[in-house]
Amino acid sequence: MPDRLNVAIVGAGIGGLSAALALSAKGTNVTVFEGAESPREAGAGLSIPPNALILLRRTALCDELEKITTRSHGLTRRTSMGELLPDGASMGPSYQVHRADFLEMLLGVVKGPVRFGHRCVAVEQARAGARLVFANGAVCDADAVIGADGIHSVVQRQIGIIAHPTSEGIVAYRGLVQSQKLAWGAELRGLNMWMGDSRSFICFPVSQGRLINIVAFVPSMCDMEETWSAPGDVRSLAAEYAGWDASVRDLIAALDHTFRWGMYDRAPLPYWSRGHVTLLGDAAHPMVPHFGQGAGQAIEDGFALAVLLEHAKRDEIPARLRAYQDMRLERTSRVQAASRMAGRFYRFVSDNGQAERLQAWMSAAEWIFPYDAERAALAILQ
Repeated sequence: MPDRLNVAIVGAGIGGLSAALALSAKGTNVTVFEGAESPREAGAGLSIPPNALILLRRTALCDELEKITTRSHGLTRRTSMGELLPDGASMGPSYQVHRADFLEMLLGVVKGPVRFGHRCVAVEQARAGARLVFANGAVCDADAVIGADGIHSVVQRQIGIIAHPTSEGIVAYRGLVQSQKLAWGAELRGLNMWMGDSRSFICFPVSQGRLINIVAFVPSMCDMEETWSAPGDVRSLAAEYAGWDASVRDLIAALDHTFRWGMYDRAPLPYWSRGHVTLLGDAAHPMVPHFGQGAGQAIEDGFALAVLLEHAKRDEIPARLRAYQDMRLERTSRVQAASRMAGRFYRFVSDNGQAERLQAWMSAAEWIFPYDAERAALAILQ
């Protein structure tokens, strides 16, 4: 039986840790490197879509997920004045979770070391692998390197790609509200969206209903850093939603603070893989969040990659990474475009093309959510 492959992952976010989980389950030795000195995550909620749940439910996380998440089976849409809109396509089950809780859970089950305080500064290709070089002087030799280091990926630049994110012209305000602050807070269930011209507002419970996560999408002509932790102003946010449904205004009034998140994606890259190095998640395909697919597509990447690297010989790694790239590039490019489309659908309620946008949204949901990345990867190997 061949020796186990040694894989190094740059980035200990959801994508990197999910990949580590999937690869370890397939018998790969995995080490994760993270530039931050310790685990850190700004307070925010996350929706885990059905296509990611298909994969996570096959892992050691299955029972633990139930303990930290709330569950929903669709999206309740309302106008800005609170009037219910007809149901769209069925999404299937999704889980809502606090990002920090999810990352802590992943850290608890990942086999192999996760090394914090290791900021990658270089990736050196070799005939039989790749070497990572870190700012602290450490080096790591691996059979394969996965760059899961976000939209400003160092690994991406090291394989010869210079790409520039593109603004959607939208800024999202994010925040968490204690459900006990609202008379109806404990009764909130599932994903809830209010749709209005040029704006949309979404909320859902996390932390077993103790907190309500809100994301408010507003137009902006200002370029801002692609971060989701820039401080925002609650009063400015309230002014953006003056005259909207009372539930929206109550949620904003209950905020202690908010953060601004610039909406960026990027045109599909010409390639993701070179030699023994590849990309994953936002390093490969950042996308706007309107289908909730940022984490979902990163999780798909990791599980597909684990299938394609299982039983691979070392001299087969470059070809397997190219197969992963080709398989995932097509799908993630489609999801990127669908996510942009969904944002336009949510924010242009009175537009004459809204019926067509609803149909496009429903059609995209039908191919995005039931997808099984592991099954698709197995099909390539057969």
